[in-house]
Amino acid sequence: MRIVVTGRDGQVAASLLEAGQSRADVDVVAIGRPEFDLARPDTIIEVIAETEPDIVVSAAAYTAVDQAEDEPDMAFAVNATGAGKVAEAAARLGVPVIHLSTDYVFDGSAPGAYVETDATAPLGVYGASKLAGEQAVAAAGPRHLILRTAWVYSPFGRNFVKTMLRLAADRDEIAVVADQWGNPTSALDIADAILHAAARLPRNKELAAFGTYHLAGTGETNWSGFARHILDTSLAFGGPWARVRDIATMDYPTKARRPANSRLSSAKFASVFGWNAPDWRLSTEAVVRRLLTGETKQALTA
Repeated sequence: MRIVVTGRDGQVAASLLEAGQSRADVDVVAIGRPEFDLARPDTIIEVIAETEPDIVVSAAAYTAVDQAEDEPDMAFAVNATGAGKVAEAAARLGVPVIHLSTDYVFDGSAPGAYVETDATAPLGVYGASKLAGEQAVAAAGPRHLILRTAWVYSPFGRNFVKTMLRLAADRDEIAVVADQWGNPTSALDIADAILHAAARLPRNKELAAFGTYHLAGTGETNWSGFARHILDTSLAFGGPWARVRDIATMDYPTKARRPANSRLSSAKFASVFGWNAPDWRLSTEAVVRRLLTGETKQALTA
């Protein structure tokens, strides 16, 4: 099975490439700039067609949440128009598309974990552009999986785990927001879930398994709790450590508003595909261990 993933330098693409290397039944091909560019729709269909995919994973995105407030046209060009073109290319080729979306499609006002049928209400440009992307993907054809995830980290690229480790190397104390809650999600686990689901989609002749799902780490915490677990794990492996001081969102102003509640229920995905994410603490420990002791140690400076 050939899986073509967009966004060659992204966390999910890198994780899929790594996972594919250990499996004889999967050939993962990543495409990205300059030959493939979501901001240039004319490049999308031709480049994807040349790869001859069995499944397309649409992981490339404009993810600069604050910058999107100043660049709404670019955010929508990539996250909405570009995502729609990727889905159109998959539909033309007669193959399913798996599209990555975000918790930012919600406003964070729900009292508990969001389910797929809850009303969407993005707080900013980034979330609005990703919601428009979901709609474009769904309109392109019925054979789609839209996977909303949250608080993504990995040994690759830029993410919260690597930021905390870098800051702890230079500081005794780090102030971290304590009134935003969510499910930390390892891109390594997302890749595993995608491969698990992808293996079942080609055999699914009906459309029941297609649609929108939440896919996030098991368990919940706030940003400061996430930071403490990262740094405590780092200390256990001889890495940097710092005290974490709780602050409120109002003490750390950002251009774009963040949802106070990003908790996602992944029960639907577990029920349909028989896959559950590990506890977020275990997945975090695995990534921190790799960054400090494994082959991705040098990535701390990226």
